[in-house]
Amino acid sequence: MPFYHRLGLVPQKRHVQFKQPDGSLYKEQVIGTKGFSGISSILYHINPPTQVKEVKGMDKIDLKEWSEKKLRHFHFKTLEAEPEGDYISGRKVLMFNSDVSLAISNPAEGMNYFYKNGEGDELVFVHEGKGVLETNYGILEYRDGDYIIIPRGIIHRFNLKSNKSKFLVIESASLIEIPHRYFNEYGQLLEHAPFCERDFRVPQQLLTINEKGDFEVKIKKSNYLHSYIYGFHPFDVVGWDGFFYPWIFNIEDFEPITGRIHQPPPVHQNFEGHNFVVCSFVPRLFDYHPLSIPVPYNHSNIDSDEVLYYVRGNFMSRKGIDIASFTLHPGGIPHGPHPGTVEASLGKSGTEELAVMLDTFHPLKLTTHAKDFDVPEYPYSWNEEGHTEEIE
Repeated sequence: MPFYHRLGLVPQKRHVQFKQPDGSLYKEQVIGTKGFSGISSILYHINPPTQVKEVKGMDKIDLKEWSEKKLRHFHFKTLEAEPEGDYISGRKVLMFNSDVSLAISNPAEGMNYFYKNGEGDELVFVHEGKGVLETNYGILEYRDGDYIIIPRGIIHRFNLKSNKSKFLVIESASLIEIPHRYFNEYGQLLEHAPFCERDFRVPQQLLTINEKGDFEVKIKKSNYLHSYIYGFHPFDVVGWDGFFYPWIFNIEDFEPITGRIHQPPPVHQNFEGHNFVVCSFVPRLFDYHPLSIPVPYNHSNIDSDEVLYYVRGNFMSRKGIDIASFTLHPGGIPHGPHPGTVEASLGKSGTEELAVMLDTFHPLKLTTHAKDFDVPEYPYSWNEEGHTEEIE
């Protein structure tokens, strides 16, 4: 997490009496990771967070695997995906493994309930749209290009403020963190890191709602959504402090690292989790060696699968790629620039592309949602003659 933060009312010491105006005690709740040895925050509630009015049924999350049974490159065109459901019910997971999953969500309506992921962190990239993330830690306004980091266990909902919203959702079984190499020994971001603490947006306004009624919180656990009904509003927190909270970083604030010759993908790294990394490709100057080749060289992902999600601009090494397209280049086979893109890049001074990349160190599985968006002729797009025979 970025740094220590405090909001609202908290007592001078941890785990001491903290009284409400009527003389009763506020209810303290420690939310932490790694068995009390990881990052944590302490929240102070008006009502007991353990008190539930009704435990209702559960809904299984649709995750049907698509076994293509061929080692090939994939292109998934999701630009025309129809708006559906709300931010949670409209999610479509396209690929996953035991460490991470990638989904799209194009909600058609707002949420009339609250949500909590009980088993994973979520990194939400706002491709399009604006609104307010409402949480029991306070509110965060979001806009195009925002990465919204929502650690597990945080109750929240998206309040959409635009007619159209498009989200990329990366769910992680591990903590989503800033790469450790960007920090010094004291936990401060180094001068040569591609961003600094000033770029992080954290909750500044607490929502303290003391209301009685029926409030539904859907909790994701073991691939099910479990429905809990509380007799009080879940945003009854009067204050909190710690290192564990939601925060936002905008992709436009990523400062690219360039060089005389082509720089490898790790210079674009933005986040990391266990067995995966997330990179941001942003507008930048090209390499300035007089004989440099700006586009990436052909390469083989021996130890990882590479996913690129295209946000904006004309990606320099690819042809036929739309906004909101995914490409998946699995480990074991090479990929590289499309024919003609090397020559076209020579002498160019920069690029305006914007894309999110995820590299996983275990193979990704595909879902039937991915099949719906598949462009089967993509593996042949490197052929000079433009061969587009479909895969049987």
